Order: sequence, then C-alpha cells, then structure tokens
Amino acid sequence: MYSVVHGRCTALYTGDVQRYIQAMCSVVHRRCAALYTGDVQRYTQAMYNVVHRRCAALYNACVLNRPKTGGASLGNKQRRKRAVRLAMALLLTGYLFCLPRKLFDAPYATVVTDRHGELLGARIADDGQWRFPPCDTVPDKFGRCIVAFEDRYFRYHFGVNPLAILRALKQNLKARRVVSGGSTLTMQTVRLSRGEKRTIGEKVIEAILATRIECRYSKPEILAMYASHASFGGNVVGLDAAAWRYFGHSPADLSWAEAATLAVLPNAPSMMHPAKNRHGLIRKRNRLLKHLHDSGAMSDIDYDLAVSETLPPAPLPLPQTAPHLVSYFYKRDGGRRTVSSVDKNLQEQVEAILDRRHASFVRSDIRNAAAMVIDVHRNEVLAYCGNVDFDGRESSNQVDVIRAPRSTGSILKPLLYYAALQEGQILPNTLLPDIPLNINGFTPQNFNMQYEGAVPASGVIARSLNVPSVYLLREYGVPKFYDFLKKAGISTLTQPPSHYGLSLILGGAEATLWDVSFAYSGMARSLQNMARTEGSVVPVDSPAALPGVFSPGAVWQVFDAIKEVNRPEEIDWRFVPSMQKIAWKTGTSYGFRDAWAVGVTSRYVVGVWVGNANGEGKPELVGARTAGPVMFDIFNLLPQAPWFACPEGEYVEAPVCRLSGCLKSRFCDEAGTALILPNGLRTETCPYHIHVNVSADGRYRVYENCLPPGQQMISENRFVLPPVWEWYYKQHHPEYTTLPPFMKGCGEDPHSPMAFIYPAGNTRVYLPKQLDGSDGEITFDLAHGNADATVYWHLDSDYLGSTRDFHKYTFRPSRGKHSVTVVDNEGNTLSIGITVE
Repeated sequence: MYSVVHGRCTALYTGDVQRYIQAMCSVVHRRCAALYTGDVQRYTQAMYNVVHRRCAALYNACVLNRPKTGGASLGNKQRRKRAVRLAMALLLTGYLFCLPRKLFDAPYATVVTDRHGELLGARIADDGQWRFPPCDTVPDKFGRCIVAFEDRYFRYHFGVNPLAILRALKQNLKARRVVSGGSTLTMQTVRLSRGEKRTIGEKVIEAILATRIECRYSKPEILAMYASHASFGGNVVGLDAAAWRYFGHSPADLSWAEAATLAVLPNAPSMMHPAKNRHGLIRKRNRLLKHLHDSGAMSDIDYDLAVSETLPPAPLPLPQTAPHLVSYFYKRDGGRRTVSSVDKNLQEQVEAILDRRHASFVRSDIRNAAAMVIDVHRNEVLAYCGNVDFDGRESSNQVDVIRAPRSTGSILKPLLYYAALQEGQILPNTLLPDIPLNINGFTPQNFNMQYEGAVPASGVIARSLNVPSVYLLREYGVPKFYDFLKKAGISTLTQPPSHYGLSLILGGAEATLWDVSFAYSGMARSLQNMARTEGSVVPVDSPAALPGVFSPGAVWQVFDAIKEVNRPEEIDWRFVPSMQKIAWKTGTSYGFRDAWAVGVTSRYVVGVWVGNANGEGKPELVGARTAGPVMFDIFNLLPQAPWFACPEGEYVEAPVCRLSGCLKSRFCDEAGTALILPNGLRTETCPYHIHVNVSADGRYRVYENCLPPGQQMISENRFVLPPVWEWYYKQHHPEYTTLPPFMKGCGEDPHSPMAFIYPAGNTRVYLPKQLDGSDGEITFDLAHGNADATVYWHLDSDYLGSTRDFHKYTFRPSRGKHSVTVVDNEGNTLSIGITVE
C-alpha cells in the first residue's frame, strides 16, 4: 500500500508540498495497516479519520501559509485537480485492500473419509452446525441447478448484474416492499461471509466486495465457496453436509432431482426443507427441473425420472464407520477434512465380524473388543476398529483400545526369541529349561500348570510356555530386551527396566495394539527388503525411512516357528492346501484381563484384542479362545498372500545335535546339518551328550579297566540332562533313559544326581500364615536321577526323616539361617543354605 500511494502522490505533487506527500504516505502506511481487520466499514472510517486529520494540518502548514502570488486562481485549480487525483488514489488503494485475506472464518465439522473418498464419519462443528470443510469444486449437476435457479448470468457478469438490480428495483417499487434483492451468487457469497443484516448500505458493500472477489477467484472457486457455506435448513450448512444428511451419499452421486432439491433450499431454508413444507419444496424443485429440461440441459428421460422422485422423509444420520478413528482425528485435527488409509468396505466387514463375535462374548461378560488390519507393503492401516458398540450402553464402549496401553501377556515372546537368535544366544531349537523357578518370590508358571523339564526354543515360542521364556530373558538380560522393545516401537515403556524385571516377558509391561501390530509389520517388511517406516492411518506417498531394527534371517526363523501354532479350528490346517500359512501369536495377561492375537502374512498384519476395557478379568478371556478366532475370521476376508521366501545369504550351514538343538559335540551320535545365523556359531556345543562306560548288562557305570577279568564293558554316548530337568523331562519322554549308578569300587560320579527344585540355594523363604495367625510349614522338593533312591533329610545337625520315589518333605523351621542337607543311599550328599523369615 505504501508503494502505491507514495508512487502516485510523488507523481502528482512536486515542489513545496513534498513534505506533505511524504507525511501522508507514511501515515497511511503505518496507521491503516495496523487498523485493518477485514471489516471494510471500520477500515474506511479509520483511514478517512487518519488522512483527514494529518493531511489537513500539513496542508495548512505547507500550502495555505505560503505567500500569495499573482497566479492564485491558476494555483487553486491545480490544487483542486491534485486533490481529486489524491482522493482517487486513496479510493483505489482502499478498493485493492478491502477484501480480507481469509473470506470465511467459521468453525467447521471434523470429516474423515476412507482412502477412496467415502465418508467414514464426522463430528459437528463447535457452533453446533453441520458445516463440512470447504470443497474445491461442485458437481456438474448441482452447479447447473444452482446457476439456473439463483444467477443465470453468473458466468458472464463481473460480480454485479446491473440488469438484475434494475429488475429488482422495479419489482420492489411496484410491490412497495422488498420482494427481490437482485443479488448475484458472488454477492450472496459476500453476504454469507459477512453475516450482516440486509440493508441498502450493506448491499452496496456487498456489490463492491463482489467485484473484488471476481478479481481474486475464478468462477468455479466462487461457486464452491457459496456451496460450502450456504444454509440448507436447520443446522445443515454446505453442500457436502446437505447431501449426506438428506440423501445419505456424497454430492458427486446426486441425481438431477436431488441436485435440484438442494439448489432451491438455500433460497428460503427456514421456510421449506425435506421436513417442512414438502409440497412447496417439490413444486419449486420441479419448476427448476422444467427450466433445465426446456433449456436442453436435461434429456426427456432424465426429466421424467427426476420429477417422479420423492423427497427423503427426514434428515438421515451421518455414517458411523470407524467411529473411534473419527474421534481420534477430531481430538487431533478438529475442524479439518482428513483422508484416512482405511478401506471402508473392509472396515465394515471387520466391524460386522466383531459385532457377531461380541454377541457371543457378552454372554461371558466380555464386553469390549478391538481389531486392526495393516497393509504390510504400505505400512498403513486398512481397518481400524477401536471397540465395539460405539453408540450402545456397554461399559467403556467409547474407549479406543487400539491406542490404550494394555498388559501384553505373551504377545512379546516372539520378539525375545528374535533378539536371542540375532545375538547368537540360542539356536532355533536349543533346549531351554522348563522347571519350577522362584526368584525372590517371583514364581512364573505355564498356562497348563505343568513342567516338561526341557523344551526346544522354537517350541517354547509356538506353545507360549512361560517358564522357559523367563529363563531365556534372564540369560539375555532385561535391560537389553527393554532397549530392543523401545527400538521396535513399543512406546509405552515409561518405567526403567528394573521396574519390570523378568515379568516384562509375561505381561509385566503394557503396550498398545497399535505398537504391537506395527512391530510385527516391521518384521514382515524386513523379510521383503522394505525399509522400516512409521506406521500410519493416513496415506503417505513417500514415508521417511527409520533406522532398521529387524534382520530378515532371524525374522524368518521366528515366523517359521510361530506359523506352527495350533489353530482354533478342529482340523489340521497343514493338510488343507487351500488354507494359507499365517505366522500368529496369542497372549493372555495375568488375571485373564486381556486376550491378544496377532497374525502375519507377506501382505497383511491382523491385530486383535478382546477383554474388558475397565480391566475386569474373566475366566474365558484366553487369547487362543477369543482373540484367535476373531483374527482368523478377519484373515478369511483378506486375499491370500504367498508365504515369505527364505532370505538368501543370511545363513551358514552347521552340524546341529538333533536332541539338544545345540551345535554338535564329539559325543553327539544323532546330528544333522542346519541353517543357522552366523552369530549362532558362537553358541556352545552340546553339553548334554557325554561318553560313558557301562557294564554288559547296563546296570552300572564303570571306569575303564576297573572290571574283573572276563567281564565286558560297553562304551557309548548318552543324552543326559541336569537332575531337575531330567526329573520332569522323562515324565513326558518315555524314551529317555537315566544313567545307571557307578558300580561300587569302580568309580564315583563327579556330578551329584540330586538337585533341589524348591527352594534354590541361598534364598529367602517366607513362612506362610495359618488361619489362626500361627506360622505354617514349608515343603522342600528334590529331584533325584535314580528313581529307586532313598533320600535322608537333615536340618542343620538334626535328622528329619527319609523319602522314596517322590522326594518332598514338609517341616516348620525356625526363623533365621539354616542349612538343609540330603544324603541318598549311595552316599551322595547335597546341601543348601536358606534364610527363613
């Protein structure tokens, strides 16, 4: 503005009034720019006051006080011309800057569509109006209808139609009241943006601003602004909201009759709409349709079909698809239109599955469920079901469980298996101990409340055994696994590693279904040489790459293990060629509060959570029984995807013991070649195969050359587990044989055949309390390699008694430190120290 005024004034004035010119330009630039707020009347008045006061003073000082000369008359004429030109310059400047930068400043509804533009849902604007965010264009049918009804010369005038104004003036004078305003669509757009009362002065302002709008915007843009802000009856504002509220679909799908109906509504929205004065609305609509037909815009068939259409009975509710996702965007980006990555068709099918399953779950008082589907290739969400029964009366039904932290149960075990494989801590089938464990009162148990002594690592993950997983985490290290989980995207680990301890692998930490599902998606992407990216619920053309976390070699071994998990179906999927391979894992949190299931193929990840959002546990809340079936129902909706190809260049061949899963030692008779990760070569060779000499009848072990002459000795390699492992292992593996004892005088076993199951040595033992408040008793549990052995028990120096077959002994020690000693009938001795509290 300064440049325009200064340049024009400098060109008009020279000589003695130079100071006047500079002062005026500075004042107009500073004061008017500060006072401009978008209100034309205030702006004009402020500019007039500033210029009038300052310029009048300067004019008196610089012009009127000059000495008079003989050419006074000529000077007065020149000054008048200059004043006129100055006024014109000021008016031109005001006209150029009279239009606000932002024409509309109304609150908008939050609108969320799927990836194809289909409406998922909306949340009303802050002022209680269904006003969708502005659209860029209007459909052709509606555009033709609204132009034909409101402003037939819209595409030809410059914002004001003089003929229409004259016609309106004539009609008003004849009727002696206002019956027509003569406003163009552009002027109506100005009126909608200003919201002022209809007066003659306001009409003049509208006309001025309409011409200015025509200079800034194209005709389609003006038409879109009008359509986006016109009232369509009640609290329905804008074409998009009206199309959905009255006809239940987008404006792009409007029929001729529907477009004509919406075109006539803004003319008198309070007088008639589909729920009020329906006959008048139909007459008005049909007149418009006839005009379009007569002008050649509609064919005969289109016209006949249009006039036969009925009006909708009443405004329709907006779609409520993915309501929790819509609420998420409402909280995050309220008042905006968001295109999500969700596929509406798939979303509705997934919601139908959850509703059907929920109807059966609720009979067990399980009231909430959530599910999401991820496209692995795009790393985007295709279905987002944050909960069930959004508008119902179920408890916590509006909680978005997908983003709510929940106890993880066993759902993170495959990540531990991956980390241990990747670092060379274990091989895929390394035996892990499955025996009772007590660490400072932490006593994990398997779901079936049994122990198997030793289980291959792949079986531990496939069968979701708790005790071996805790042993593996203890060996791997809680801090290391904690850091790995955070790198993998588990964002809810807010406490230090020591807070979670070994319970981290059994649900001691919380995670969201969002984080867990995208962690599995990251594993699937690594197997297909795709960069790790941030998971998204909106389409992203070029997502930023994140630091890699997963290596394809270890991921393939993890998926190869968990694809063998028994499915909920009664049939064995391996014998049905039409059933695709799915790597999947379930989880159940402590107290049966959360049931998880996550499945992976090369194309999709499906994550499911079932439970009560308020944390209430139920006996039926088991991942394999509730979340697992839902997950497979969802996979049945999805196209089948080929299984992952085994990654090349990731493995080395190595001899591996078949029984222990460790690298083959020189005493392993049963071994084969397996593909392992290079780091796996650092693992120890099989420690469970030893070379022994036994008598010919196999009853005794002997040292070499200790048998009397004539008696033969047999040398063989045996698979031998530690005593406690062995005690439980042989109950599930009848083929396992224990080592015979040494023949008297022919050797001694350097390893004790006994081991305490409970308690472990150097631990604190707490006496239980009886109902009467007195101290209870402690049961000590011992494993012995010889099933026929007799064990004698001692507490400190006192003899307690003996056991045979099952070595359990119950007594009540005094508080303090004690030594418990056991001696078997072969003279083997074992002692542990305990502290009783």
